[in-house]
Amino acid sequence: MTIVETAPWLEFVAYGEPGPQGSKNGRPVYKGRGKARVFTGKVAQVESSAKVKPWRAAVAEAARQAMADAGHAELLDGQIVAQMVFTVRTKPKSRPDWWPAGLAWSRHLWWLCASTPDLSKLIRSTEDAMTGVVWADDARVVRYRETAKTYALDPREPDSLPEPGAVVRVWAIPALERVDD
Repeated sequence: MTIVETAPWLEFVAYGEPGPQGSKNGRPVYKGRGKARVFTGKVAQVESSAKVKPWRAAVAEAARQAMADAGHAELLDGQIVAQMVFTVRTKPKSRPDWWPAGLAWSRHLWWLCASTPDLSKLIRSTEDAMTGVVWADDARVVRYRETAKTYALDPREPDSLPEPGAVVRVWAIPALERVDD
């Protein structure tokens, strides 16, 4: 039996619009005010998505509550397996731009969510939100059981939510014993 066939160490649902983390915009840094304002030659990197901060707060709060409900007082600081399924929005009623020409289309069809935000950037913001709440460092995640991005109420995805958010599951992998030759 593998670790992911057991019950998760922690499971929670975070509601809110998932915010992608990773894309940055440059903002010039100035010194002084008014006519004395001078460009310093430096550029500050600013998160391009305004959704990141509220999303990370929603994830941290849901994780904190789940940790308390499960009776976990210590942060995970070993090998971790994670699963994250993001519900990003309701399915559009119109045909997507990428739909193959000549292929029949109906608004009753379900398709995978192949639009923004990037799945990898959603994972990054969610991992960072869980650092210091669930685990000591997101570098401890050694494997993902599943990651997915889905539309609300997708009948093919059991973890699809009725509104934007994410279902997160975490497994702690016990340290492997050393085998001497």
